[in-house]
Amino acid sequence: FHRDLVANKERFEKYPASARKFLKKDGSPFQPGEIFKQKDLAETLKQISKKGRDGFYKGRTAKLIAADMRANGGLITEKDLATYQAVIRKPIEIIYRGYTVTGMPPPSSGGITLSIMLNILAGYQLTDLGYNSAAYIHLVVEAMRRGFADRAHYLGDPDFNQDLPVEWLISKEHAEELRKTIDLTKASQSSPNNFEWPAESSETTHYSVVDTEGNAVSNTCTIEAWYGSKIVAAGAGFLYNNEMGDFNPWPGRTDSTGLIGTEPNLVEPEKRMLSSMTPTIVSKDDKTIMVIGSPGGRTIINTVLQTILNFVDFEMNIFDAVNAPRFHHQWLPDVIRIEKWGTTKDSAELLEQMGHKIAWRETQGRAMGIAIDPETGFKMGAADPRSPNRAAVGY
Repeated sequence: FHRDLVANKERFEKYPASARKFLKKDGSPFQPGEIFKQKDLAETLKQISKKGRDGFYKGRTAKLIAADMRANGGLITEKDLATYQAVIRKPIEIIYRGYTVTGMPPPSSGGITLSIMLNILAGYQLTDLGYNSAAYIHLVVEAMRRGFADRAHYLGDPDFNQDLPVEWLISKEHAEELRKTIDLTKASQSSPNNFEWPAESSETTHYSVVDTEGNAVSNTCTIEAWYGSKIVAAGAGFLYNNEMGDFNPWPGRTDSTGLIGTEPNLVEPEKRMLSSMTPTIVSKDDKTIMVIGSPGGRTIINTVLQTILNFVDFEMNIFDAVNAPRFHHQWLPDVIRIEKWGTTKDSAELLEQMGHKIAWRETQGRAMGIAIDPETGFKMGAADPRSPNRAAVGY
């Protein structure tokens, strides 16, 4: 925490409420061993505990947010807050090798994109290729490439896109058509690579929970960037997120200059931005088998994908499935990011001969999951060792 405060000191100093919260009266960061109090945040949490959603979207907290917006050129009003509603949607569900995979629907892209990839890979016997061999990585990357291309082309807030073809995207027929475009010996080419996606956020959190009665929760939440917008809500004590960055910046589909502006995810009032959250529950014969999820921006989807493949196809236990080496491809930029220990030098050379570009990474993605033995009910949790703030706890 001290290191975070030091790293963000100049940013906090730009905003009086942020400086008051995160810096001492003399303007210096709090030191290890010193007491850090959050009185404004405590009062906000009390309001929520007493009044539920109205403790945030109405009353004291809403007035503080609206006043802060007026004072600093913001757009959100008390009416905006009061009329906000959470939306309960039908989850995305497919069958993969006899397992039911249940995921998050749009405006998250996770459930659909994961389903597209799994449906493509269901047409191959992955274990015959050899784990993380050149042939295996090539095939999974081609599935990733097509899943992310569909993500960019179709996905956004379904309330603003009534024609979003959800059932077609997750259908076996669509997967079969995509399989026909895959050459097992040669890399496909994504659109011209003149665009670099922004760096992936590290401020997403995922947790998986299963209780003694078998009820399961897979939950992913985020404030987008490191300390969000860096702006604290004056008097309310919490950080505003910077989730607007998850909208596409301007009209016009992805083109040769690298402009990412697909229509389904353009900014509009009351619209929910596209995310990559992929909280997932895997079940069989109506029994929960695995609860899995990940933080990490667009890497989330591929982290969950590979954990499921490790668990289902390669029959790893949840600990090994989470710990296993990973790779990532997201259509653009057209490059495979592979952990340095993720494959052999010979396999990497074969991938390059197929036409793939490779970028080596120290780590790739983080996953948090629980597996449940359907016969005994025994639960095994796995917290990714790649994450500095991890825990797997049972009681």
